[in-house]
Amino acid sequence: MANTNTFLLQITTLFCLLFPVANSVVFNYPAVFNFGDSNSDTGELVAALGDILDLPNGQTYFKTPSGRFCDGRLTIDFLMDAMDLPFLNAYLDSIGLPSFHKGCNFAAAGSTIQPATAQSVSPFSFGVQVAQFVRFKARVLELLAKGKRLGKYLPAQDYFQKALYMFDIGQNDLAGAFYSKTLDQVLASIPTILIEFETGIKALYDQGARNFWIHNTGPLGCLAQNVAKFGTDASSLDEQGCVRKHNQAAKIFNLQLHALTKKLQGLYTDSNFTYVDIYTIKSNLIANYSKLGFEQPIMACCGFGGPPLNYDSRISCGKTKVINGATVTAKACNDSSEYVNWDGIHYSEAANQYVSSQILTGKYSDPPFSDKMPFLLSLKF
Repeated sequence: MANTNTFLLQITTLFCLLFPVANSVVFNYPAVFNFGDSNSDTGELVAALGDILDLPNGQTYFKTPSGRFCDGRLTIDFLMDAMDLPFLNAYLDSIGLPSFHKGCNFAAAGSTIQPATAQSVSPFSFGVQVAQFVRFKARVLELLAKGKRLGKYLPAQDYFQKALYMFDIGQNDLAGAFYSKTLDQVLASIPTILIEFETGIKALYDQGARNFWIHNTGPLGCLAQNVAKFGTDASSLDEQGCVRKHNQAAKIFNLQLHALTKKLQGLYTDSNFTYVDIYTIKSNLIANYSKLGFEQPIMACCGFGGPPLNYDSRISCGKTKVINGATVTAKACNDSSEYVNWDGIHYSEAANQYVSSQILTGKYSDPPFSDKMPFLLSLKF
């Protein structure tokens, strides 16, 4: 990953030139509250369902499974690092005296914006995550009122208004819909999905949230899982080997999400809404993977089946099962830093590191932070 390291050095140098310390705006969020799916889940679903993520998940950074569907750190971990804040503990992870002093993570793998159904991977839809936050806040204030003993584990009362509220959700609403709907039907469902999202944002605003950071959804058609299921006919793929319909749906969802973000900024003039174009960052990574030091843009590092996708929906990363009469294990590749994709659905730590570095340039955000730096740039990666 020499190319990535060189790139990060260039980014750091660029910021030193563009943002001298004396003149830069210092964003000093005391806490972060995050809502989303597996892209930012730091252990919620695993804790909630009593599930076990086996090695090689977590092997790169934590050296043990950490509740993250990744070999190491997620984009949110890198962003927390850049803000000089600790990694977020999952709301439902009660083991090991978790501290919520600097925030809490409500994101759960498999979650959707729309209410969960009996078939959903996760029961923790966006509305449920917002409800969990409301309970979390009420309980925190209740405990703080009893004395200072728990203060070092809980956010201070004023943190709820000063905190950054981050969102990365919607991928599962779209990807899941393709299993039972046509492209036109998926597109027709987007306004309903975003009404649900707007309802959640309004509820958080009513709870005092004022700083909103919203990630759009990435190129779903470039995930090995979707290529394996919907890309068997070569005519359904684009020049990058991605499923066209999935990416089309993601683009249209993002256009409408961007418009909603603008609308919310107009409604809540005492708040700050930042829309982050994750789709373009990830698309650029896949299109230019070789230049950026990667060997495989779509094929999973950890999976079963070998090239071209190394993905089999019947067995997930780290698991051992009997398939077609043979006992098989979904193992990791030798060097995950050469792969954009970790397990066919989620990105590798190396890819998450690249995505984070691009977010921190500010040019993929609306409003961009060319004149208003939203992070103390203390890159540790």
